[in-house]
Amino acid sequence: MTEWHDLARLGVATLANYEPGRPIEDVAREFGFTDPDQIIKLASNENALGPSPRAVLAMRAAAGQMHLYPDGGTFALRDALARHLDLVPESILPGNGSNELIELLGHVFLGPGTSLVMADCAFVVYRLVAAMFGAQVIAVPMRQHTHHLPALAAAVRPDTRLVFVANPNNPTSTCVSPAEIDAFMARISPDVIVCFDEAYVELLPPSRQPNTLHYVREGRKVVVLRTFSKTYGLAGLRVGYAAAPPACIALLNRIRQPFNVSAMAQVAAVAALEDVEHVERTRRMVADGLAYLQREFEAMEREYVPASANFILVHVGQGRAVFESLMRLGVIVRPMDGYGLPHHVRVTVGTAAENERLVRGLREVLGTGPGRSGL
Repeated sequence: MTEWHDLARLGVATLANYEPGRPIEDVAREFGFTDPDQIIKLASNENALGPSPRAVLAMRAAAGQMHLYPDGGTFALRDALARHLDLVPESILPGNGSNELIELLGHVFLGPGTSLVMADCAFVVYRLVAAMFGAQVIAVPMRQHTHHLPALAAAVRPDTRLVFVANPNNPTSTCVSPAEIDAFMARISPDVIVCFDEAYVELLPPSRQPNTLHYVREGRKVVVLRTFSKTYGLAGLRVGYAAAPPACIALLNRIRQPFNVSAMAQVAAVAALEDVEHVERTRRMVADGLAYLQREFEAMEREYVPASANFILVHVGQGRAVFESLMRLGVIVRPMDGYGLPHHVRVTVGTAAENERLVRGLREVLGTGPGRSGL
């Protein structure tokens, strides 16, 4: 009898599974915590302040209408985003999180005989999508855990369709400057699509936020991806958006599934866009948390990558073992061996109390004195 994997499209059976942050409930079951509230999750770069309060109010008001299908054209959300970003609504496509939009780009632009250029330690989903459509990945080494944009530009080949620049980058939490981006774009062929994945961009001070949207307004082959999951605290709703010239958005719409963004996600996202206070509180929390964690890592004589977003990469020796040991203490972080960083873990900035608990856990797992390791 033919096996399932023999019937699958070539390459699917060998795809690696994406490893998300461990859910609190799973860790509670596995390690015998009777109360899930005993566990803190600092693994998935979620907003420790919770969702935008304005979004919560909007969701409560809309709850009684959830028997109706959502607006398949996401009119209100596209209109709100267009005003917020100074774009035309035809330049915006909301999606079921940024991941759906990355996959839509693969559907439209990738296939056998094409290539995708990315940094070697950037968001792993780019690799998965390339493999899904039979495209080749050209992985360019980072420089000091940061995108080396001249090397990315030099890696482009005649068969390259997409170049991904995650800024700030996941998992390293590093940034490239607006000036570096402008120099990079001056070198890139106008026939190559550049995708700026800016999932964490609102966490940067406004003065450090690159103006990649002006390339969209100019009609360059640029796609900007953003999400409501991080800064706005709506990760559980799965809503993001792509901004690109209308001709690109029209192509993505041709293969988009109907009703891909739920009605609840749409009303929450519209409300969250106006919640300037929540964004400012989140930026302050992240800045304070990063300063505290970096001081503590220095006191423990642990190398870390200076961070720009709401997470930080820290060298702990045996990353997977530290991850497992911390879970036994009720602290969930993210191992990095899947990114080729087996000696690191990635830590999300939490509340002050959560950050302090993480540090206590790390000291217990790694040893009580600076530089000493318990593993």
